[in-house]
Amino acid sequence: MKAPLIGIDLIEPERLRARLESRPALAAKLFHPGERSYCERTSKPEQHLAARFSAKEAVVKALGLAALEPLDIEVVGGGDSCGVRLHGAAARRARELGLRVTISLTHVDGVAGAVAVALPEDAPARTDHLP
Repeated sequence: MKAPLIGIDLIEPERLRARLESRPALAAKLFHPGERSYCERTSKPEQHLAARFSAKEAVVKALGLAALEPLDIEVVGGGDSCGVRLHGAAARRARELGLRVTISLTHVDGVAGAVAVALPEDAPARTDHLP
């Protein structure tokens, strides 16, 4: 099996919140409706949005994309059942490389982050969980 490709990113939720407040139309350019809907139902939407934006950046890094097209990467679900759906250039790149992408998100008051791991499509999915 080829070595996995890994991307990581961190962001300050407060900075993202300030940008979204100053430019309300920006949210629709960065996040799919389902992403926004999920985050708006939480007690601290800015943390969840920031983690999702970090995931988008981490996927770009893992796939070696030249630029971020935010709507090409969609974070689906949340909590322990969080995943990623690729569209556009990100989906094409993953297909070209024969890769599938998984993500892990995290956030605390001052920082949100994500890791993306791109594995060969035929690599076994991890089904065991550590206690």
